[in-house]
Amino acid sequence: MTASASRRRMPAIFFGHGSPGNVLEDNYVTRTWERLGKEIPRPKGIICISAHWLTRGVKVMANEYPRTIHDFGGFPEKMFRMRYPAAGDPKLAERVQKRLASAGAELDSSWGYDHGSWCVLLKAYPKADIPLIQVSIDHRQPPEFHYKIGQKLAAFRDEGVLVMGSGNIVHNLGEMDWRLQNGAYEWAANFGDYIRESIVKDEPQNLIDYESQGLNARLAVPSPDHYLPLLYVMGVRQPDEPVRFETPMVEYGSLDMTTVVLGG
Repeated sequence: MTASASRRRMPAIFFGHGSPGNVLEDNYVTRTWERLGKEIPRPKGIICISAHWLTRGVKVMANEYPRTIHDFGGFPEKMFRMRYPAAGDPKLAERVQKRLASAGAELDSSWGYDHGSWCVLLKAYPKADIPLIQVSIDHRQPPEFHYKIGQKLAAFRDEGVLVMGSGNIVHNLGEMDWRLQNGAYEWAANFGDYIRESIVKDEPQNLIDYESQGLNARLAVPSPDHYLPLLYVMGVRQPDEPVRFETPMVEYGSLDMTTVVLGG
């Protein structure tokens, strides 16, 4: 890769998305998303891996105009009226599907933008004027599979495409304590520190083998859906690529809001 090509490479971002209700908030986390949307180069397109599209097999969104999915409950009615009218990108979807053909990827037009994508992007790119596609998470596959999918997506960054994951490093809703608005259980803090340290040291095998952390991992990742998007983003990382953490905080004891930015 030449120096000029490297300068064109889009950053990649794992967003700690937390509650869908953030879309209505003006807080530290949402202001960070807004700032990132202004700071990084404008993407030509976005490939999003969201914790909220779990499938059997790998699916690539091929809709020309995907719908906005309101996959949540118990929030104000105004959230159910919100739309994120970004266009899809069928041509990009076809190219992604071909790149992931060895993993059995298929084009899919049944899904829309779930809250893992649109609730974040409505803050980062409120005009919804950047083409967006999602790639599903095959929930049957082990962590290494998801990391390798990320590696296959890496080349799109050199075309000005933003690869983003949306989930949480620690996501245990059953253990949330509403009295700990800005506090972490010891196991949540320890697991988050382990993951961030492994990222800084560029030790992706530690991220793949996160279950080696025993009870901390079982509590931090009771189901892998919110953790796995991180592995896709780590898969697109290039050698010696800088990394930084935004919003490295835990809410309500068990919800790590860390956003990870590669490059840029």
